[in-house]
Amino acid sequence: MKTRSLIIVFVLFTLSCTTTQISSALKTATDILDDSASPALTTSEVASGLKEALIKGSEKSASTASQTDGYFKNPALKIIFPPEIQKVETKLRQIGLNKPVDDFVLSMNRAAEKAAVEATPIFVSAIKSMTINDAWAILKGEDNAATQYLQRTTGDQLKTAFKPIIERSLEAVNATKYYTDVTSAYNKLPFVESVETDLTAYVNNLAIEGLFKLVEKEELAIRKDPIARTTDLLKKVFGYKG
Repeated sequence: MKTRSLIIVFVLFTLSCTTTQISSALKTATDILDDSASPALTTSEVASGLKEALIKGSEKSASTASQTDGYFKNPALKIIFPPEIQKVETKLRQIGLNKPVDDFVLSMNRAAEKAAVEATPIFVSAIKSMTINDAWAILKGEDNAATQYLQRTTGDQLKTAFKPIIERSLEAVNATKYYTDVTSAYNKLPFVESVETDLTAYVNNLAIEGLFKLVEKEELAIRKDPIARTTDLLKKVFGYKG
């Protein structure tokens, strides 16, 4: 409607103007249309918009992951046997020990689900410390630039914070016991090489990796899908074409 009105006014105006006046009017109309299509962003809006988007995405991701079956029933996140002991799973299933194997896999995922909720305050703290330069780089960066920022700024902190939670969670859901049972059963088999792995580190790393997969999914939705921009500020920042 605004564009049509400007065109009508411009046509009427040109009927009684000189060439110079017409050129000046055309430039003014073009500037107005350009501003309407892509309003300028202030540095404050960029920072606020990016922080709002990141907090929204990280909170939703942590909430999704921490629900029962948030990892276990999500093929993209499900934690399976560590690669170095997958031969253990194969061998134990071959001799009919499916239940301890299934219990172990479930317990690892339950541990990750218990720990995931602790990620939100760590994410929010990193987001609030974001600089203006960080915000502009994210806005103009790749589709997962915000996720990369969080990985850089929270990765080590998440590992440190998650470790005791994962340890307690593994104990609480009997994952450590199941792991001991599974590996002990395997190591007693004749003609096999004994296996060991750092279970806490393994589950910890995959729990964090899974969280970032969800954060990346949320970021992409906000960047690509206007419906996912639930506030005026998000619409303005992520709809910016400058």
